Amino acid sequence: MTTHETAAARCPVHLGRDDLVDPTLYSDGNAYAVWRELRAIDGLSWRQVDDERGFWSAVRFADADQVLRDHATFTSERGTLLDLLGTDDPAGGTQLAVTDPPRHTEMQGRLKRALTIKAVDKQRDMIRDHVVALIDPIGDGGAFDFAEAMLAMPMSVTGTMMDLPRSDWPWLTRINTTCIAPDDPEYQLEGNRGLTLALAHHELFGYFQDLVRHRRDHLGDDLISVLITTEFEGRHMSLGEIVSNCYSLLLGANVTTPHSPNFVLAEFAGTGVLEDWADHLDVNGTAVEEALRWASPVNHFLRYATRDTVLAGTEIAAGDAVVVWLGAANRDDAEFPDASTFDIRRRPNKHLAFGAGPHYCVGHSVARVTLRILFEELLARFEDFRLAGEPERLVSNFVSGYKHVPITARRRAA
Repeated sequence: MTTHETAAARCPVHLGRDDLVDPTLYSDGNAYAVWRELRAIDGLSWRQVDDERGFWSAVRFADADQVLRDHATFTSERGTLLDLLGTDDPAGGTQLAVTDPPRHTEMQGRLKRALTIKAVDKQRDMIRDHVVALIDPIGDGGAFDFAEAMLAMPMSVTGTMMDLPRSDWPWLTRINTTCIAPDDPEYQLEGNRGLTLALAHHELFGYFQDLVRHRRDHLGDDLISVLITTEFEGRHMSLGEIVSNCYSLLLGANVTTPHSPNFVLAEFAGTGVLEDWADHLDVNGTAVEEALRWASPVNHFLRYATRDTVLAGTEIAAGDAVVVWLGAANRDDAEFPDASTFDIRRRPNKHLAFGAGPHYCVGHSVARVTLRILFEELLARFEDFRLAGEPERLVSNFVSGYKHVPITARRRAA
């Protein structure tokens, strides 16, 4: 009997329609209930996708944290998304997200320094101006799609830091969302997921190829120029490496930043949570961290075992895929007391929303500063937040988020 069969016999799990691979589970189902059942299992659970592919699920905080930190045992270089399960990612070893240390450490050195909190602090006025412009229409009196504004927010900030033409921001926002949610009917082309993803990648990579070629002759202090002038292994990055990492930067920003505020408004407008937050803005820092934990916008990361190992008492064979479910780990009562309660004063709160280990999100300082400024301005300017319609979730197994959150609010008296 194989390791997989032994694990299945020891802890049988019939997921049925609540299949963790199915993107509609995260738009119309209840992934939290599925994860709760899996956390209760003695060991890891195995999901057989087809005759040749399957994966282990890490749903407890301790297991997820271990997998993300131990890059020597659990590699990123074969791919990090379920979409590529069983197929090696062609960007492995060239894109930061799918490159392991020590190469990863050397490649990201200058980019990491450009995104430190000290560097981001210099961008606060720019970030605040963009945030205020996006949320100001809330006070016009009618229904306002908060999620649409939040989906545009990362491009306003990261687009400025990458010096991307402002006229391109709306298109870039949509095509980035298409890349992370190709199953969503609102973004899918001709009902064809594969075609949607292929065309989105083709257009986005082509866009960055043209932009990088131009930027090489017009260097500035933007993030693309940082990538162009980065040296590692005694050379500069190739065009393909620069383009791949431009794509990764933009994708990362569009995944992490918008969905935490979307979750807060979609799930807590009219409940008193926002009123409490507004009355005690001194808790803004812990409240933002709780919003990140609660939303866990990046739904999963995939890793492959490089050698035979044991995780949570379960034998993992070399080559096995292990999927870390961040939303599950961040609702683990063993790590977060009363994890199913949204607590704006929660301390400590060492969530995994930005990952852990060497692949901890390089743009986390930008995201945190942006979110803190957003809630400062939102709660200082408006009150009486109410839903003006049913929020709609993105259809995606990679991103946990909302695409529409209609709200109303009143502008605060001066």
